[in-house]
Amino acid sequence: MNRRDLARVIGTGFVGGATLAAAQSAQAQTPAAAGRSRLQQILERGTVRVGTTGDFNPMSFRDTTTNSYQGFDVEAMTQLAADSGVRVEWVQTEWAQIVAGIGANRFDIFSGASVTMARARGAAFTAPYFEFSSVPVAAKSAASRFATWEAINADGVRVAVSMGTVFEDQARAHFPRARIVSVQAPATGFQEVLAGRAELTLTSNVEASSLIRRFDALTLLAGNVQPRNRRPAAFMMAQDDPVWLNYVNTWIALKAREGFFEELENKWLPKS
Repeated sequence: MNRRDLARVIGTGFVGGATLAAAQSAQAQTPAAAGRSRLQQILERGTVRVGTTGDFNPMSFRDTTTNSYQGFDVEAMTQLAADSGVRVEWVQTEWAQIVAGIGANRFDIFSGASVTMARARGAAFTAPYFEFSSVPVAAKSAASRFATWEAINADGVRVAVSMGTVFEDQARAHFPRARIVSVQAPATGFQEVLAGRAELTLTSNVEASSLIRRFDALTLLAGNVQPRNRRPAAFMMAQDDPVWLNYVNTWIALKAREGFFEELENKWLPKS
């Protein structure tokens, strides 16, 4: 995404709305309900609690040599903490639990996710900072069978996806005739393909580029299989705290103007 496109996306101010019932139910337990924004709590304790899965290379993943988080989103959240004068406290979570984790106040912000209406029912989204799309990644031994998206939607085809991700919903929508193999963390869709338990996995364009560099047995499909489901990526937080939401949105706007997200894209998502 170039700088002009990023500025246009950020200008939309994409924020997930809350239902009245959800907002009322949260009033009794959240910091904002007591008149204290999460921003105030973060500054007082000196740490910002960031939820992340650590399984989405190159956005958020664990470096096995140092057992530390790395990636595009990890650097972004680390910079947010530095610019706020606090430290990051990482909170490990799973994709299927990110909305519940926000609702239970386990973390102050989630490190980055695709914007969906389902997630917006239970959490707020910041302004977007990036854009994802979805692509199928196949075992090289099976790739010649799938020249189009339609070819994947066939009896006997196994499509592996990580449970709780947008790809699980997309796979069921795109491939109703195929067998959707939903795997729970720490298992991943691409591991099922490598193990021969599925022919393909559906993932983001950014993870796909990383996977085919790491594993020679995997490939992107050619021909008429172009990316689908373009969608913005944003950070997630609780719905009841406009002070914290406004603060992070201001930070996103400033960092975008400085070229910060473009620098991260060049580092973690090189074009070649």
